[in-house]
Amino acid sequence: MGRQGQAAVASLRPALAFARPYLGQMAIAAAALIVTASVTLSVGWGIRLVIDEGFATGSPELLRASLGVFAALVLVLAAGTFVRFYFVSWVGERVSADIRLAVYARLVRMHPGFFEVNLPTEIQSRITTDTTLLQTVIGSSASVALRNALMFIGGLVLLFVTNPKLSTIVVISAPVVISPIVLFGRRVRRLSRASQDTLADVGSYAGESLRHIKVVQAFSHERQDIHAFGTKVDTAFAVAARRIRQRAWLVVVVMTLTFAAIAGMLWSGGQDVLAGRTTPGELAAFIFYAFIVAGAAGAVSEVWADLQRAAGATERLMELLAEAPGLPEPPKPKVPITPGAIAFKGVSYRYPTRPDTAALDAIDFAVQPGEMVALVGPSGAGKSTALDLMQRFRDPTAGVVEVAGVDARQLSLQALRADIAFVPQHPALFSGSIRDNVRYGDVEASEQRVHAALKAAHAQDFASALAQGIDTRIGEDGEGLSGGQRQRIAIARALLPAPRILLMDEPTSALDAHSEAAIRSTLGELKGRCTTVIVAHRLSTAAAADRIIVLDAGRIVATGSHEALLRDCELYRGFATVQRTDGGRAADAYNDRAAIAGSMT
Repeated sequence: MGRQGQAAVASLRPALAFARPYLGQMAIAAAALIVTASVTLSVGWGIRLVIDEGFATGSPELLRASLGVFAALVLVLAAGTFVRFYFVSWVGERVSADIRLAVYARLVRMHPGFFEVNLPTEIQSRITTDTTLLQTVIGSSASVALRNALMFIGGLVLLFVTNPKLSTIVVISAPVVISPIVLFGRRVRRLSRASQDTLADVGSYAGESLRHIKVVQAFSHERQDIHAFGTKVDTAFAVAARRIRQRAWLVVVVMTLTFAAIAGMLWSGGQDVLAGRTTPGELAAFIFYAFIVAGAAGAVSEVWADLQRAAGATERLMELLAEAPGLPEPPKPKVPITPGAIAFKGVSYRYPTRPDTAALDAIDFAVQPGEMVALVGPSGAGKSTALDLMQRFRDPTAGVVEVAGVDARQLSLQALRADIAFVPQHPALFSGSIRDNVRYGDVEASEQRVHAALKAAHAQDFASALAQGIDTRIGEDGEGLSGGQRQRIAIARALLPAPRILLMDEPTSALDAHSEAAIRSTLGELKGRCTTVIVAHRLSTAAAADRIIVLDAGRIVATGSHEALLRDCELYRGFATVQRTDGGRAADAYNDRAAIAGSMT
């Protein structure tokens, strides 16, 4: 095996490791493979027997016996082929499924920042398309390669046994046939990796545009998107066409050289038969084995191309499995001391993509168990970043974030997040029923608790009014529900597990005045029962908090009650003035003005 073969096998080795739990099934498949290869090679002797001792002797009994042996070999071959095909295909499917699961299990534990630089749709392509390539190799191509390798070796041996003179031609021809496989191997592998990458780009673009189809159609952007998608499709096709061309040349060259060698053998063998130096049966058997060897060489060249593609797919998948989680678990996790408590001590954070700008800059504050605190400020002030740090989606660049009286980095992620529920600004719902989405917060919750959570989030009425009630199915991202309905389902999901800490990022931003008032009532009922931190733009929501923290440019500029901040904090007072002016849309207007002011300075 040359360097290319070694490189391909080395790339596949991590994927083949997933086959170890299924050595029993592989052993059965290997045994069946050896049996079928042996039987196939035995057919040549059967042909020789039929011609030399059946036809030549003119004995009907011997001819029937020869044909009977031949039929028995065919039956054994059919049974062995069934066993081989079933178990090899089963192992391929099982290993492919295990790799998909392993990759997904790694991805769902990855640091959220990982998905800021790696497109989820491109990753999805790796999980589906690349594992399918591996399934093809492990569940089909590997078996074909092993079977044809046995056929090639066995055929060569029997060629020498049948006719050493003609076999010399085979030995001389072998290097000429094999050399193109090595020559084209590197090109096929490189193009296979490029083809998979460009195909992933196609899927990524399609997935993104279809997820945001309303925006696409609202801006009449269909033509531009079709053109852009067509460009990506054409790029992927061009790379695939180059790969196919290289693979086609490989097959053509190998088959041409192989059959040229066979033609030479036929000419030489025919001369020996005419001269009486060999029997017709021996020549027929030799021709049979020559075709076996030629077919095996051609099949191996086909499998070689599949092997190169699978090597590229394996590299892409192993890259994902090799990714570090980003937020390592502590070797010896500590036990929470003060459940519900949160404290920021000199915390700073800078996003890796914006290292020159501090999202948070040396901030200090503490939230006591059962207290409700609102974070207020213009966009980019660091409010959502603070919520991320509380849940340890990120680690601070400097300082310490304490949750339950312990440095969050010293708690296991499961223990940290078990007592925290989160309501994002843009509610993330999953395809399924409303019941499924609410129970996402606690899959074992009783029917009574589900309805209680919906009632607390003021979602019970609209959910019950649907055709199938809470069993009504919704699309991805809550398609089919209004923005306010989605938000209330997200709030119900957060309330279901009765968390010790409830984090809410603008929970009332998509609600009408009536629903907002209802949610404020719910928040009031939660006071003292759980620690609540709310990012709020609407002062009507912030005013319900025990304490309000005003952030600007990553720093705390004021802390106090609603009344005290109106009196002492100019930024907060300006926020309230805008809200009174626009009839209750303070957050949006204030942020717009802040953004405009920022862009002008």
